[in-house]
Amino acid sequence: MKTHIQSELKNLENRKDIKILFAVESGSRAWGFESVNSDWDVRFIYVQRPEWYMSIDEQKDSMEEMLPNELDLSGWELRKALKLFRKSNPPLMEWLRSPIVYHEEYKTAEKLRVLSTEYFNPKACLNHYFHMASGNYKDYLQNEEVRIKKYFYVLRPLLCCAWIEKFGTFPPMEFDILVNELVKEKSILQELEVLLAKKKSGQELGLEKRIEPLQKFIVEQLDYFALYLKSGILDTHPETQKLNALFRETIQEVWA
Repeated sequence: MKTHIQSELKNLENRKDIKILFAVESGSRAWGFESVNSDWDVRFIYVQRPEWYMSIDEQKDSMEEMLPNELDLSGWELRKALKLFRKSNPPLMEWLRSPIVYHEEYKTAEKLRVLSTEYFNPKACLNHYFHMASGNYKDYLQNEEVRIKKYFYVLRPLLCCAWIEKFGTFPPMEFDILVNELVKEKSILQELEVLLAKKKSGQELGLEKRIEPLQKFIVEQLDYFALYLKSGILDTHPETQKLNALFRETIQEVWA
């Protein structure tokens, strides 16, 4: 499948007359709790030709394509990506740390990885992950019977919150790293082990009776981080100059 994805990315470059700087997996496959029929969520950053940036009109700065074989391609133009990077955008920060890289060319992605420590904003990222967890909890885990695969989509962002609080750094993408480092309760670990095995085996994780140890853990964590976010977490305001320089360097390097 990796070869097929790389071929589709090359086709996209040729059709759209762009250059893709890097492309990664960004969904459950990168998080480590995919099932056999999970989509392929490919995310990328690209640059247009120099003349594209010389228009007085705003132009579309992203692209999306849904292809056969559950292949979902979605990318951001570099200038858009750098504006989001300046705000410590969590999805983009995750792309830079994905364990599954399909394509990387030129030096831009590596330079962003180096800069990501400087541009990491713990308050913005904690807010993002907390609202993701609380939203998914309210939408999917409130009833006596729940869609149990949604536990992953609540627990992972909650553990990302815990990682930021404990280490003060951007969390890893991989769910197992978060669990191994942050979850110590044996009952929670046992429930997660069973649930993860079911999901990876391809079993249909539909409506089932909710898992009480996980419910209790989630509610406690949501309550804790709701208070924690009111405690005055550091908010950062990094400069733009370095990103402007990186933007210009990239355009020159790609289209030299």
